[in-house]
Amino acid sequence: MPATHDVTNQVPELSGHDVADDPTLLEALQREGAGWAAEEVHELGRLTGSPHVQEWGRLVNENPPVLRTHDRVGHRIDEVEFHPHWHDLMDVAVSRGLHAAPWRDSRPGAHVARAAKFYVWSQNEAGHTCPISMTYSAVPTLRHSPELADVYEPLLAAREYDFGLRVPTGKRGLIAGMSMTEKQGGSDVRANTTSATPTGDGTYALTGHKWFTSAPMSDVFLTLAQAPGGLSCFLLPRVLPDGSRNPIHLQRLKDKLGNRSNASAEIEYDGAIGWLVGEEGRGVRTIIEMVSNTRLDCAVGGAAGMRYGTVRAAHHARNRQAFGKLLADQSAMANVLADLAVESEAATLVAMRLAGAGDRAATDEQEAAFRRLALAVTKYWVCKRAPAHAAEALECLGGNGYVEESGMPRLFRESPLSSIWEGSGNVAALDTLRAMAKQPDSVDALFAELDAASGVDGRLDEAIAGVRKELADTSDVEYRARRLVERIALVLQGSLLVRHGDEAVADAFCASRLAGDWGVAFGTLPKGVDTRRILNRITPAG
Repeated sequence: MPATHDVTNQVPELSGHDVADDPTLLEALQREGAGWAAEEVHELGRLTGSPHVQEWGRLVNENPPVLRTHDRVGHRIDEVEFHPHWHDLMDVAVSRGLHAAPWRDSRPGAHVARAAKFYVWSQNEAGHTCPISMTYSAVPTLRHSPELADVYEPLLAAREYDFGLRVPTGKRGLIAGMSMTEKQGGSDVRANTTSATPTGDGTYALTGHKWFTSAPMSDVFLTLAQAPGGLSCFLLPRVLPDGSRNPIHLQRLKDKLGNRSNASAEIEYDGAIGWLVGEEGRGVRTIIEMVSNTRLDCAVGGAAGMRYGTVRAAHHARNRQAFGKLLADQSAMANVLADLAVESEAATLVAMRLAGAGDRAATDEQEAAFRRLALAVTKYWVCKRAPAHAAEALECLGGNGYVEESGMPRLFRESPLSSIWEGSGNVAALDTLRAMAKQPDSVDALFAELDAASGVDGRLDEAIAGVRKELADTSDVEYRARRLVERIALVLQGSLLVRHGDEAVADAFCASRLAGDWGVAFGTLPKGVDTRRILNRITPAG
C-alpha cells in the first residue's frame, strides 16, 4: 500500500532510561541513612526503564489472572493462573529485597533502601507490589508469636521467589497475604463473623467468609476471626504441614477497576486450620502493625505514581509541538508541568522521611511517635492527591494519553486504590484524630519536626501557626477531620521542602499550597515561580 502521509510530531518512546535518576529520591536516600544502597537503586532503576521490563508490565495487565477452582475431573484445586511475566516481576522484586528482607538486614537505613527500591520498581507495574508489600508488612505482626516468627520469618525474608502449592517450610521463600474484610463490615473489622474454634492441639478451625483477600495465591495469610476470647489474629497456610490442602476455597476473583494484574478473591474458610498470632481478643492490636507498614507502601506507591505521571507528561511536552513551538515552552503548559512536579516532589520527600522514621523508631521514641501520626496524615493526603494528579498528567498527552498504549490509563485506574486500601479517606483522617487523642507525644513530635523549619519561610511559619490554632479548637473535630488532616499534611510537606528540597520547588509549594494564592486545578501556580528550574529536575537521564 503506498504511503499516504509522513509521520511527524509524534513523541518517541520513553524507555532505556534510569527511573532512579530522581534528585528528590536520591538526596533523601543519602539524608535518611541509606546512601550505601544508591547503586542498587540505580541498577533497579535501569531495569525498570528497560524496554523488556516495560513490556512485562503491559502484558500482565492485558492478560489478568484466571481462577481455576477445579481440575478436569472435578477435584477442587483453587489455583490462580498468572501470565509468566507476573512471576518475572515477582522474582525481581523478591531478589532485590523489596519484600521482607529489611527485617533481617542490620545495616542502618535498610527500610529506607527498601522504600526507594519499591518506589522505583513500582513505576513499571504496581499490581504485583501488593503481595510484596504484604510480605514486608507481615513480619512485625508475626513477631507477636515468637515461635511462629522463628519458623516463618527467615522464609518470608529470603530473597528467593518460589511459587507453587507446597508445604511452606519446605520452600526456599514465602509470600504472605492478608485477609480481613467481610461483607458486612468493610473497615469495621470488629463486625467480622468468621469463627475460630480451638481444636485441642493448639490450632484453631476457622469457618466463614472473606469479601476481599489480597493475593490469594500467597503461601500464608494473616487473618482475623472471632475466637472464644474475642476478635483474634491467625496465621493460615494454604498447605498444611502434612501436605494436605487447607480448606480455603476461592469463590471468585474480583473484577476490579485497576490493579488488574493482581488477583483479589472472595474466599470461604471451611474449617481451615490456623495458628493464633498474639493473644486472643487482641487481633486488631496485633495486626495493626501490618496495616501500618502497608500504609507506608500506600504513600510510597502514591508518590511513585506521581513521579511516573510527571515524567511522562514532561517527556511528551518536550517532544511535541503545537502552534509553532514545543508544548513545554508554552507558559500555560509549563505551569501545569511545574505544578505536577511540585506535588510529586513533596510526596516523595514525605514518603522517604517516613521510611527513615521506620528505621529509627525501634530505638527513638520521638521518631516512633512522629511516625504514628505523620503516617496516618500522609496516607490520607498523598493517596487523595494521586487520582487528580494522574488525571492531569494524562491530559498533558491529549488524546494519546487516553489510549492504552501510552500507559497513562493504567496509571489512572491504579491511582484510587491506595486511598481505599488499608483504610479509606475517612478512616485515615479519623485515625489521625485517634493518634492525637491517645498519644499526645505524637503531636509534640510532629511540631518538633515542623519547628525545625521555623524562620526560613514566613508563609510556612504562618501556616504552622494556623494548624496550632485549628488543633486548639476541639469543637466538631470529627466533622472537620479531613480539613485538619489536609492542613497538617501540607505544613509537613512544606517544612520538609523548605529544609531539604530544591529552593524553587519549596518556593512554589509555599506560594501555592500554603499562602493560598492557588487555584483548584493543577496549573494554577502564582506568578514568580521558577518553572524552568523546576522542570529541569524532571527529565531522567538516558
